[in-house]
Amino acid sequence: MTEDLSWNAGDEYSVPVPGGELAVTRWGEGPATPVLAVHGITANGHAFARVAAELSRLGGPPLIAPDLRGRGHSGHLTGPHGLAAHADDMIAVLDSHGVRRTVLVGHSMGAFVSCLAAVRHPDRVAGLLLVDGGYGLPVPPGTDIEAVLGPAMARLRMTFEGPDHYREFWRRHPAFTKGWNTWVDHYVLRDLVGEPPAMRSACDEDSVRTDGEQVISDPEALGAVHDLPCPARLLWTARGLMDESPGLYTPERLAGLPEKVDVVELPDDNHYSPLFSSTAALVAEQIHTLVQ
Repeated sequence: MTEDLSWNAGDEYSVPVPGGELAVTRWGEGPATPVLAVHGITANGHAFARVAAELSRLGGPPLIAPDLRGRGHSGHLTGPHGLAAHADDMIAVLDSHGVRRTVLVGHSMGAFVSCLAAVRHPDRVAGLLLVDGGYGLPVPPGTDIEAVLGPAMARLRMTFEGPDHYREFWRRHPAFTKGWNTWVDHYVLRDLVGEPPAMRSACDEDSVRTDGEQVISDPEALGAVHDLPCPARLLWTARGLMDESPGLYTPERLAGLPEKVDVVELPDDNHYSPLFSSTAALVAEQIHTLVQ
């Protein structure tokens, strides 16, 4: 295991939202307006811990990252389901900080949530950084989220003897076999709940399924990137969720993306690695550019 920066767990607290309390982590201090980071479909807010550290090293603003309802330390908070509920939760997080307007950073499904938040609340979102998500692609008729996510959905129904067992499960994941580090380790273990020998993912399967189906087929969620009221940039990775090539996006697949969305290829990354590898420094630089 290697560490390129010192691990920082951040400051944790909760924010009232419909149905309960949303867990939120903040990294960084100071008077600058925080940026808001939105994680992927089976992830948690600590996916952005390294990006936050890199942003701090640049002298950038604080970063706040909730665990979305049904994930991480918000795993107990399920309904209301859906991407619109997440988008509205993000506004509640901004309200809790007294933030009137800021930049949103979304990874994977979180990029769709960020686009939707910008369209539904245009006065609250100053800019968007989308990391390998936010732009929907056609899927064959009858495709469901089980077919798209596959192993990720199966994991939600598995049990694990303890933290070491869960860690080894993830270390075998093709996207992480060559890039395991402290950042990945803390992120993975945040997802583990319950007691040995029957621990499990914190993700609520119903929440994941509802959100995933909307990413595939919901007109409002898919159309949001075409109606953005603010500057946006999409960072896309050459390899996919299982480190396969090509990944979710290619130049040909991105041909229908609105011209107002800037595009940057990450040729050496898979779907997950920009948040955990040295590429996190580039992500932080992109955030810094949008903030200035």
